[in-house]
Amino acid sequence: MVYFEGEYHLFYQHHPNGTTWGPMHWGHAVSSDLVHWEHLPIALKPDHNGFIFSGSAVVDWKDSSGLFGGRPGLVAIFTHADQYPDSDRPRQRQSLAYSTDQGRSWTMYENNPVLANELYTDFRDPKVFWHEQKQHWVMVLAAGDHVQFYTSNDLKSWTFASEFGTAEGSHEGVWECPDLIELPVEGSEGECKWVLIVSIGDHPDYPEGSRTQYFIGQFDGRTFTNENAADTVLWLDHGRDNYAGVTWSDVQRPDQAKLFIGWMSNWKYCNLTPTKEWRSAMTLPRELRLRRTPSGIRVVQQPVSELQERSRSRAGSVGA
Repeated sequence: MVYFEGEYHLFYQHHPNGTTWGPMHWGHAVSSDLVHWEHLPIALKPDHNGFIFSGSAVVDWKDSSGLFGGRPGLVAIFTHADQYPDSDRPRQRQSLAYSTDQGRSWTMYENNPVLANELYTDFRDPKVFWHEQKQHWVMVLAAGDHVQFYTSNDLKSWTFASEFGTAEGSHEGVWECPDLIELPVEGSEGECKWVLIVSIGDHPDYPEGSRTQYFIGQFDGRTFTNENAADTVLWLDHGRDNYAGVTWSDVQRPDQAKLFIGWMSNWKYCNLTPTKEWRSAMTLPRELRLRRTPSGIRVVQQPVSELQERSRSRAGSVGA
């Protein structure tokens, strides 16, 4: 998800030729208000490097990538998924695509992939953001049972910085779709914390299925430090239908809240949903904030204010 020139872009996992998991593409929708959405043509299609798995998109405001001739543009960072040559072992590598026309068309970067690691079979879902203090790009990436952090000056060459989570939080499934955001603590005098969001996949031993946890701490541009005990598990919510959610890039809200949206399903039953031509949906967008509670600082959330404004508008129309 990324906001650019008045539009919220939502890219989502999509199999255009079926209602169960298959060759993954990036579907694409845009909105000006987070309420009304318009479907656009498929953004990214599989190519010689593999299927298009999850990732993120950013505005390259200063053309650090050199892909836009000095102007701002959109860069998608995603996982290419195929198999190792002469093997049935899955291979996952990180690649780029870019758009010079507000996301209406996309060009694969000619030197894809830009990041690979043969040590991990599960090596995916890059979430990239600009770290203002360090003046570099940061990528947080799922690597098996933990996350890794990489840095870059140009979005094309990435350097390993650190890793987190091998012995922290819940490991009741593979780690996926991480996100790292900075939020102010409500009611404080300039106090901010970093929130690391991590989804964990379905495991047959646990009835909850796929769900999302988070960690609260500090991030110095290279290393994340958890401020809770290693065995503390904080769940983003306790519902069954909010998975693999991440936040929008390049959105500035008045109170610095972050906008979050998830997949409204669960790996326990997503392929069994009794539908013929329709398959799944996204949750309502949410605003994430940090609040101090008796148990400590916690993430709180509510539907985006645009939905409340729509409700008031509809109520006024009915009353008239």
